[in-house]
Amino acid sequence: MSLTRVSSPAVGLDVGSRRFLHPGPLRWLRALGWAVALFLVFGLAIAVVQLWPGMLFRGEGPAQAVVTLALCTAAYGLYAGLTRLAEGRWPSELALRPAAAELLGGLAIGAVMLSVVVGLLVVLGLYQVSGPRAASPWGMITVGVSSGLMEELVVRAIVLRLLMRAFGAWPALALSAALFGALHLTNPHATPVAAVAIAVEAGLMLAAFYLLTGRIWMSVGVHAAWNFTQGWVWGARVSGFPVRDSFYLSVPRPGAPDWLSGGAFGPEASVPAMAVGTATAIVVLAWAWRKGNFRARADAA
Repeated sequence: MSLTRVSSPAVGLDVGSRRFLHPGPLRWLRALGWAVALFLVFGLAIAVVQLWPGMLFRGEGPAQAVVTLALCTAAYGLYAGLTRLAEGRWPSELALRPAAAELLGGLAIGAVMLSVVVGLLVVLGLYQVSGPRAASPWGMITVGVSSGLMEELVVRAIVLRLLMRAFGAWPALALSAALFGALHLTNPHATPVAAVAIAVEAGLMLAAFYLLTGRIWMSVGVHAAWNFTQGWVWGARVSGFPVRDSFYLSVPRPGAPDWLSGGAFGPEASVPAMAVGTATAIVVLAWAWRKGNFRARADAA
């Protein structure tokens, strides 16, 4: 009989367990402090990504999209370097081998979800859609790239992951979703109802894809495609922001109740979006639970 030790597949999510996140006293506080530090650094990075391309190039075109993607790539490199330095690991949440497949899958899911939301709004008599018409997609491609890549890096790879390290999966889900909703309160036409809708339908749903895969690529794809499909394909407001160029134009019908249609904030504050996003979140969270991904990976011996 062989006495060779066979290592079993790792179970649970890799949320960091070495160096600054090593086991020991006040680990939760160290994880929380590290989350705050990274949040501040990459909150500044988001501002650079959103503002600098527009300062370099006038008009919404491919140059802005390319520069935005380059800045996001640099931010991901910085995150990987900081994680290696402070946590003694290369971030598995940014693993490259499965990135293409998970990103493409997320893009398809996000586009379908948002289209179902608009379809429900039309069928229920809450929205009217006109078009199609000629329109450049580059502005919304840039928005999709920056929001998908940077917001998922901050809210899922940093906030959700490190809150999970500090407090466990359920508190991390609730707190990160609430933060995601609260961050949208600064958007045009935002209301507490809209923030709650974003927290539940998007905050929990996007977190679910991270918990399912242990990586952020599917969440990035869903987020980017949701915004692009909402803004360019259907021409609806994106989290309160109006869209200038779109293939179709979608607006609430006169007299449609804001609490049903989302009002001036857009479809994301609507009841159909809440239903679609929440149902997706429940299904994906249950899948992640069955995989055992609601617990952190055991600390290395």
